Amino acid sequence: MSALISLRGVTRIYGGASQPALDGIDLDIEAGRITAIIGPSGCGKSTLLNLVGGLDRPTRGEVVVDGTRVDRLGEAAAARFRRASVGYVFQFFHLLDDLTVAGNVAVAAQLAGSSPAAADERAAELLGQLGLTAKAAAYPATLSGGERQRVAIARAIVNRPTVLLADEPTGALDRRNGESALALLEDLNRHGQTILLVTHDEAMAQHRAHRIVHLVDGRITADTIARAAA
Repeated sequence: MSALISLRGVTRIYGGASQPALDGIDLDIEAGRITAIIGPSGCGKSTLLNLVGGLDRPTRGEVVVDGTRVDRLGEAAAARFRRASVGYVFQFFHLLDDLTVAGNVAVAAQLAGSSPAAADERAAELLGQLGLTAKAAAYPATLSGGERQRVAIARAIVNRPTVLLADEPTGALDRRNGESALALLEDLNRHGQTILLVTHDEAMAQHRAHRIVHLVDGRITADTIARAAA
């Protein structure tokens, strides 16, 4: 199976740093799987996600996502790439407090070029699937942490992204809500969504991911299959 995401010789050096955030990474990621990137704080996990998502550029090396050389994109092209091909789920949700739940989801579709009516329809569809219809007119401040993360996941997948990037998606949740968010990600994966998941929780990765890539000091130290893809 050909790789959906391919990194070749990827190094990222930030000014003034004593060592690279990523150091000569070679990595292929297949479509349709949950791949977990794990390691201690500061090992380069989030940097890797940012490079795949076009939020950052490598100092050296190539980043290819679904045939696009992401490392060569200018700012405007990178923004279009992110809107069309990448969904993000973060630890702290990053919802817009002045928009309703439905508005937070719909605005991402509108930014990608959907008409307001089509964006509202897609948002309503997703909120229904995620059990949030009753919260559509609510504002983020009134939601529980688990509800806010479900809204964030709905926003991330509203444009049917090629890849979903999840950076410590359960880090701000209690155990019950964390398990609920992970179960939702697994369900999305069963329907074909490719997920690249960053976590420091190896036990969770072993249970939820198909493949686990260990990073230490910006280098891959292990790459194992946790469970077979369905």
